[in-house]
Amino acid sequence: MIPHPAWSDTILLDEGYHLRGPDPALVQYGFSQTKERAESAMSQGETVRSIFTSSDVSQLPVRDRVGLVIQATDAASTITRIRQAEHAGVQQIWMTQSAGMLDTLTLFAAAAAQTTRIRLGTSIVPVYPRHPLVMAQQASTIDALAPGRLRLGIGTSHRHVMENMYGLSMSSPLPYLREYVEVMRQVLWQGRVDHQGTFFKVNASLPGPAHIPLLISALGEKAFRLAGEIADGAISWVCRVPYLLDTALPALRAGAQAQHRPVPPLVAHIPVAMSTDEAAVQAAALPRISFYTKAPFYAHMFAAAGFPITGDGSSVAALIKALVVAGNEAQVEKRLRELIASDLDELLLMLVPVADEAREREQLMQVIASL
Repeated sequence: MIPHPAWSDTILLDEGYHLRGPDPALVQYGFSQTKERAESAMSQGETVRSIFTSSDVSQLPVRDRVGLVIQATDAASTITRIRQAEHAGVQQIWMTQSAGMLDTLTLFAAAAAQTTRIRLGTSIVPVYPRHPLVMAQQASTIDALAPGRLRLGIGTSHRHVMENMYGLSMSSPLPYLREYVEVMRQVLWQGRVDHQGTFFKVNASLPGPAHIPLLISALGEKAFRLAGEIADGAISWVCRVPYLLDTALPALRAGAQAQHRPVPPLVAHIPVAMSTDEAAVQAAALPRISFYTKAPFYAHMFAAAGFPITGDGSSVAALIKALVVAGNEAQVEKRLRELIASDLDELLLMLVPVADEAREREQLMQVIASL
């Protein structure tokens, strides 16, 4: 089964300032910190970080912690939507990637030339179809076009997608992802890589380093722990909030503690319906959520989250109600503020169109901008 283009494979935050080039230039990722703060840090000989931790993110304005998923239809309309989001005051957009879609990183390169500040995040790009050096080349090119604005979310995707659609073997997904991130980190952050590992043997260089945040998708407890160990953020997908707070977040923190590194941010995917009609919301969300109940990785996560999927599908309605934030603009804004206050670092909002997609997308963008 081909995933719905707007609900495909899963997604991060970790930004700040970094230096590049022989004459260091300050690049700000769009947060509220001032240039003076970074210049002060440099004058004191401190290390200027390109990645913000979970603790750092919790101090940011709410609007800086909420992003919007842009659904790719055709190239022109996708770039127009990204420009509209920036104009509306949205700070971050996210785009998914699956086999039946346009290439997200290529779209980001085009959007970079038509926007000035909005952050561009992938949620996610599957790793198996792209060699890490190829992924790094694409990412570093976007970073050159839009310095400091790319947040690269990557992940393993799903066995049935990789094997049935791409014809690729998908063995040892988490060890594969660990080594993939290791190669990416070295070649992007150092500008060169010499890696002889289990899955990859790479010896190459890029024109220069690019301190691009590397986020990974996570559904199960082991994946969240891995994110804490190696990544600059963990991106969830259709996970219930209690599961994120009670299972995912402790695993993320444990992984970071084991490696003696700061805890990276948790980015929570939240479906949103701009409607007070509960029956209409259920009908709109049903085909999208139902897809995930048939995918083994998601089914295991739903069961761990207290929503085992029954054969007759009777549990899906309750799952939709637990996952989807629905209501008018005031109700949605109130719920988003509650979620941010609950210990989630960032929200990744995906619109569930109910009646008028264009109008509802505009409403959601206004809600985000008002936070």
